[in-house]
Amino acid sequence: MRGLVADWPLVQAARRSDHEVRRYLVERAHEVPFAVSIGGPGHDGRLFYDDAMDMNFRMARGRLADIFAGIDANAGRADPPTIYLASIDVPTHFRDVDRENRIDLGSREPLVSLWIGTPTRIAAHNDFPDNLACCVAGRRRFTLFPPDQYANLYLGPIDNTPAGRAVSMVDFHAPDFAAHPRFADALATAQVAELEPGDVLFVPSMWWHHVEGLAPFNILLNYWWRDTPRYLGQPQDALNHAILAIRDLPPRERMLWRQLFDHYVFDHGPAVTDHIPAGGRGVLDPLTAETAGRLRSFLLRTLSR
Repeated sequence: MRGLVADWPLVQAARRSDHEVRRYLVERAHEVPFAVSIGGPGHDGRLFYDDAMDMNFRMARGRLADIFAGIDANAGRADPPTIYLASIDVPTHFRDVDRENRIDLGSREPLVSLWIGTPTRIAAHNDFPDNLACCVAGRRRFTLFPPDQYANLYLGPIDNTPAGRAVSMVDFHAPDFAAHPRFADALATAQVAELEPGDVLFVPSMWWHHVEGLAPFNILLNYWWRDTPRYLGQPQDALNHAILAIRDLPPRERMLWRQLFDHYVFDHGPAVTDHIPAGGRGVLDPLTAETAGRLRSFLLRTLSR
């Protein structure tokens, strides 16, 4: 959606200069520490793993003005460090920024985050919520893939990740098709969007997206939301628990649990509940805030044993 937020004060400040948009944010920043990722030279802005599968960047915390001073101090260097503030919660860290720069999403109550930094490359990943990404400063390139492309993207571990989500191990700037031959199939489904200040992109739930900050200084503001009740659990937690409890069972037992998951979770048709008297079906009925809370309490008790 080209120019949808072009009238935002943030965008207007960015169009005047990088200095102006940084001043706008510093003047509204609360006196709280900001988390920042710092990557060393030589990685072309790619925040990723090193050869030992540790992160190739370090985390630090500091005042926003000091972080911006570090960006200024490295401007013009041939191979500067990567400086990136990721998923900064706007209401917690700023006054008035959300109020002055806002899209009306009706009754939704989204999380509002800022992503600020020097040129970056963020490996392809997906998120459970829907995402509305608003380019404020610089330029952003999104390369998107449908949810079913997970196998063709060669995902890394789910418990050791750069930012909480499994990421593609493919270097999009230099793909190794000998090591990742199915990536060619993923590329056949890819869609690319390049955003200028004021442009907005909708990334649906579970769509894979590789994100690049292309300018010397880049800002993105995004909204995340779910159209399901907040009392429902996180599917990633269920996946992690299934790995713990089911994946390494003997094949026959694993097959039986697959059938039970189909019965209770993925199919969940009349055969599951019709023979049980109404009012006695417990969590087999559609969940409410009350029954979801009881189920969560039960899980916490059993997992803590």
